[in-house]
Amino acid sequence: MDSLRIARAKAGAIMLPAAILAMAAYIGGCARTVANQSAVVEQVQTGQAPAVTGFFGQSASLLQPGGEGKAALVYINPNVDWKQYTKIMIDPVQFWDSDNSGVSLSDQQTLTTYAYNKLTEDLSKNFTLVNQPGPGVMRLQVALVNAAAATPGLRSVSVVIPQLRVLNAAQSLATGSYAFVGSAQAEMKATDSATGQLLAGAVDQRAGGVSLSSAATWKWGDAEAAIDYWAQRISDRLLELQGRAPAASS
Repeated sequence: MDSLRIARAKAGAIMLPAAILAMAAYIGGCARTVANQSAVVEQVQTGQAPAVTGFFGQSASLLQPGGEGKAALVYINPNVDWKQYTKIMIDPVQFWDSDNSGVSLSDQQTLTTYAYNKLTEDLSKNFTLVNQPGPGVMRLQVALVNAAAATPGLRSVSVVIPQLRVLNAAQSLATGSYAFVGSAQAEMKATDSATGQLLAGAVDQRAGGVSLSSAATWKWGDAEAAIDYWAQRISDRLLELQGRAPAASS
C-alpha cells in the first residue's frame, strides 16, 4: 500500500505542473476581453449616449444593432463601391470622457497613440496609408470612450508620438489598476475623404477579463487587448466589404 501511495504521489507531482501549464495556455488562448453589446444599444436607444451623438452627429440615427459576432451598433452605406477605396487616411485617435475625467492626460495620450499605432500596423498590411485627402481615399476616425462615465463629452485628440515612448509609458501602467471601471468603448466612422460622405460606422464596448461579472476594474492589459481586437476587426471588416482576404502574416 505504501508503494502504491508513493507512486500516486509521484504521478500527482508530475501532473500538477502539466495541469497548471494547460490552464495557463487555455486562459491565454481565450478572449482577454468580452463584448458588452446590450449596454451600448440600450444607452443609444434611450438617448443616454452623448459620446455617440457627439462623435457621429446626425448620422448616429443610422446605427443599428450589429447582432451576433459583430459590433454592438453598425452602419454600412449600401451604395458604396468599396473597391475604389485602396488608400486610407487615419486621423489621430480621439479620447472621450466626462469633464472631470479620472484618466490623466498622459494616460489618455498613451491609450490613443497606442490605438493609432495599432491601426496603422494592421491597416498598412492591406491598404496604402496616406496623409492627404483625395480620390479613392477613405478617412478613418476612431474614438476611445470611457464607457463608465455618466456623461461622456470631453474630447481630446492625441498627438501621435514615437512608438518607443508609448511602449515605455505602457509599462508603467501594466502593474496598476487602470482608470476605466469595467468596460471601455470604441467608435469608428469611415468617410470619403473628398466628399465627407459617411461610408460606415460602428460602436462597440468590451469588458475586462473573460466575463462581464469579473470586470470590476480594467488594467492596462485589458485596454491593450480591446484596442488590439478593435484594430484587427476594423481591418478585417474593410477587407470583407471589398471582397478581399487578409494578407498572410509574415
